[in-house]
Amino acid sequence: MSMTLEDLKRLDPKDIANWPAAIQLVCLSILTVLVVVAGYFLLLSSEQDVLDQGRAKEEELKTAFLDKKGKAINLEAYRQQLAEIQESFGALLKQLPSKAEMETLITEINQSGVGRGLQFDLFKPTPAEIKTAEFAERPIDLKINGQYHDLAAFASDIAQLSRIVTLTDMQISVPDAKSGAGGMLTMQAIARTYRALDAEEAVEMRKAAADKKKKG
Repeated sequence: MSMTLEDLKRLDPKDIANWPAAIQLVCLSILTVLVVVAGYFLLLSSEQDVLDQGRAKEEELKTAFLDKKGKAINLEAYRQQLAEIQESFGALLKQLPSKAEMETLITEINQSGVGRGLQFDLFKPTPAEIKTAEFAERPIDLKINGQYHDLAAFASDIAQLSRIVTLTDMQISVPDAKSGAGGMLTMQAIARTYRALDAEEAVEMRKAAADKKKKG
């Protein structure tokens, strides 16, 4: 049975039970759709957010897995490199004097200059050492006068010492003409000497480094 617009207007909302079956079916279908849509927005949309987060986390875990897998594949190569680095570093540490040998090394530096006929205006080891977790550094302030080739020979002698000594912050100047030092040059530099830490110092420095890392 077809219904006109006027028939629909005459339907009593309070008497739905007596509406024509076709109209009741249409209204029920519309109500069902509304409930489903409302349910989606009220319930499923939040679940969709959780699902999206889960997918993002899955991608993050995949990336982390592939990264760790790559490292695991190259683990043996990394271990070999570490062993080589430790071996090289150990060889360098063996070139460092002990605490008892430090004064002898300082004397050798001084004698290297004297042996080349150089004149020391300044030879001043710093009172305090600069310590790291592996070694201690002690700079020596130098100011030396001499001929160019003698200064160059002194620098070469320092490089060939059995212990590691570096010359840094080098400055070479010509003395004032009034000084009468014809052909003489003045070299100012810092000779940096290094020594190995003894066992007690090494433990102390590593502990200090760990404490500093914790305080962060």
